[in-house]
Amino acid sequence: MHSQSEDQMIHLPIVTKESEHVYLPLVVNVVSKYWGEQIDVNEVEGSAELYRGVKSTIMIEGIELAEKHGLVSYIYKGSISDVKKRVDQGIPSIVVMPGIQETIQHASIVCGYSNDERRIFTYVPEPDTIGAIPEVMFENDWEQEDMTTIVIVPKDIGAILEKENLKFLNSNRLGFEVEKMKRQIPINEVIQRLKLALRKEEDNAQAWYILGSLYNEINLPECIGCYEKAVSLNPKLYLAYRGLGNYYLKNKEFIKAEDQYTKAIGINAKRYASIYKNRAVARTEIGKHTEAKHDLVEYLAQLPNAHDRKSIEEAIRER
Repeated sequence: MHSQSEDQMIHLPIVTKESEHVYLPLVVNVVSKYWGEQIDVNEVEGSAELYRGVKSTIMIEGIELAEKHGLVSYIYKGSISDVKKRVDQGIPSIVVMPGIQETIQHASIVCGYSNDERRIFTYVPEPDTIGAIPEVMFENDWEQEDMTTIVIVPKDIGAILEKENLKFLNSNRLGFEVEKMKRQIPINEVIQRLKLALRKEEDNAQAWYILGSLYNEINLPECIGCYEKAVSLNPKLYLAYRGLGNYYLKNKEFIKAEDQYTKAIGINAKRYASIYKNRAVARTEIGKHTEAKHDLVEYLAQLPNAHDRKSIEEAIRER
């Protein structure tokens, strides 16, 4: 047993941000190197057309690359006690966390914890540097992503993990595969696969949110029930409220759009700057011009280098 005053830490290799690739997220590269596997992104360069124009990384591509190198992966709903347990086992956990400004989500690696200070340590790609986040703050942010956890390990360690009751393994994996599948097969087929997975893991809030997003992409009202199911399972699921707001906004149900955006902002007011611009549109349409102006001001405060700054400043002056 570890004493309460001990800090537990996994020492991870330094990988520069510049090495990140659409097919190989930095966090996957770090974990793979930790286990002694050197991944060459040129292995998948033939698939470049699949993500033409995509600026962000595709997590499932990195995961599949790691698996081609003999590692195995598990994507499940974790907990604070789970990530601490992994650290004690010498296993770094990749966690999905809220983004800021224009980034909707980002992935981080839990590499340690302090019971004494009640902090979670996260990987920073600089020598002798870590992030130290208060447990309460870390958990609150992580709950917005339904505590999604990715563990990538050698097969012998995987055999140990498979004896554990890891939650939502199938539907969470499929949720990550959606980004790739919808570029390869019709979206209706993707929807059917996710619905099938949800029959077996029907209490997975994250999977319901993703299903809602797929319906939303083709502007079907079925997305409403999916998003509502997601937030009934996890009331902190920010992206589900935002998704509902977006659906109502494009269908000109402005009062409902404003309500959903406000619920998302109530969960995390600093998460995604553009939500304020969207709420400003809804508020303008229902005559709340002063409130809309405040939203546009907040949008620029959170995103000072916004590409549409001039037009937003003009809109603010006109109100």
